[in-house]
Parts: sequence; structure tokens; C-alpha cells
Amino acid sequence: MNILQINSSARRLQDGQGSVSTLLANEVVQALTARNAGAKTVVHDLSTQPLPPMDEAALGALFTPADQRTEAQQARVAVSDQLIAELMAADVVVLAAPMINFGVSSQLKNWIDGVARAGVTFRYGANGPEGLVTGKKVIVVSSRGGVHRGQPSDNVVPYLKVTLAFLGMTDVEFVYAEGLNMGPEAAAAGLASARAEIAALLGEAQAA
Repeated sequence: MNILQINSSARRLQDGQGSVSTLLANEVVQALTARNAGAKTVVHDLSTQPLPPMDEAALGALFTPADQRTEAQQARVAVSDQLIAELMAADVVVLAAPMINFGVSSQLKNWIDGVARAGVTFRYGANGPEGLVTGKKVIVVSSRGGVHRGQPSDNVVPYLKVTLAFLGMTDVEFVYAEGLNMGPEAAAAGLASARAEIAALLGEAQAA
């Protein structure tokens, strides 16, 4: 099993403190590797090694023919190439996706922009768009300061469902850690609920 873990919090995780989404994503991956001997994991911690944004320079590099790219353009495209290769090689993708101002973090958006490339991870045909990133199991761990699950204020889940499906990833499960900024008791309950969801999800996956 090849596991790709994307930690997209702006906060680091140190000594069990800091990013809850990273903490729980780590626990998901640890459980998966414990159940699958020989599993290989690639981890991107975007709090310590952020990815470049999709700006005019990046677009220029991607739309310039490969044999005409400058050295700087080649380096910029190589970043996207590596991200796509890691995604294509993965059997399971674990996304740590905290809610930031009701949406995904800029760090996660930069990763998505890095892997969404026409003709490589999706294409348009006579019947419309077709996702080319298939055969993946995606587990999204989303931490929130408040309680937003199933509410209009939750833009994280709809956005990720649409975006991942557009790229071909339709087997997606969400784990929610909510109420983290609503006091110690609510935070503890939110963490415990998320861990119970992880246990149930991985237990079902193991049984299957």
C-alpha cells in the first residue's frame, strides 16, 4: 500500500500540540501502516514546506512547451510533476484539512492547484470532463473551531467533494473534529468523536 499524507494546516504539530488536523491525520496513517505490512508513506507538511501558489509565472511555465521553458520554468513545472507523480502512485490519500475562515487553507489550495492539470489529472472530451486520478481511497480529516458539519457554513466538504471527484477521486470519507475552540470540554469531546470516527472507518475498511 502506498499512502500519501498532506498536512495543510498553517500550524505545526510539536509534542502533540498545535495542529489537530495533523495530529489526527498522523493517527490515521499510523493505523493504516499498522494494518498493512510494508506500507510506504509520503508526507507533505505544508506548514514547514509550503508550496508555491498558482500565479502568473506558474501558468506561464505550464503553458510553455517543454522544449522552450526557461530554467526557472522547468523548476516550477517539476514541482507540479512531483506532486502529480506522488498522487498517481498512492493507493490511499489522507488529507488533513482544517477549516480556515469557512474554507480550506491556502496551503491545501496550493496543493490542489499543483495536482490539477489538464491532460494529466483531468481532461475534457465529447462528454465533458473526465477525472484521470482513479482507484484511490481518500480520507479527509477536517478540524474546526466551531460546529459546522452539515451546515451552510461548511464550505470545506462541498469544495473537496467536487474537486476530488472532478479529478476522478470519488471514494472519499470525511472525519470531523469540531468544537475545538468552544472550551476544554467541547474540544475534548470533538477530539474523542473524531477518533471514534477514525476507528469505525478503519474497522470497516479492514473488514472489507
